[in-house]
Amino acid sequence: MEFAEKYLGVERLRFIGLLFKGGKRCPKESSPPNETKTMNTTLTRWNPARDLEDIQTRLSNVFGLPSFRKDGEKEFMTVAEWAPTVDITEDDKEYLVKAELPEVKKDDVKVTVENGILSIAGERKFEKEDKGKRYHRIERSYGSFARSFGLPDDADPHKVDAKFSEGVLTVHVSKSESAKPRQIEVKVS
Repeated sequence: MEFAEKYLGVERLRFIGLLFKGGKRCPKESSPPNETKTMNTTLTRWNPARDLEDIQTRLSNVFGLPSFRKDGEKEFMTVAEWAPTVDITEDDKEYLVKAELPEVKKDDVKVTVENGILSIAGERKFEKEDKGKRYHRIERSYGSFARSFGLPDDADPHKVDAKFSEGVLTVHVSKSESAKPRQIEVKVS
């Protein structure tokens, strides 16, 4: 306690309530018994979301990701690296990967299979700004994207077919013949 009194001061410790004797706060040693001191303090309500936003901003800066905050306003927005949403399904014959790629041209999408990894990469380009147009909010993400998925052992990397239609990329990955279930006849002797 002497260490804290020496470095923090008795007044600060008394203020934060660390000096107690018999359940009551210690009297002020330097003040006469009837003297009252007025202390001006500002109480700030703790907002855990604000703390998380600060951490997110700092991490964005460390990793070189862009972040945006309007000073003095409550709105906070971080522009994350864009990644299209994907559904992956399976049936007896194949795996089916569907990726939503709105406003992406077919020529801007690349699908590769290498070392058991299916990769989808591409770019959604930002519209050229018109001089007569003012943007009030831009929430859609633009730029390069890449998604990679490990293929299961029963997938045949040599039988991959990709189609692009109406903003949806559909990739069919066939299962290998040895992995497909087959019925074996049981003989009675």
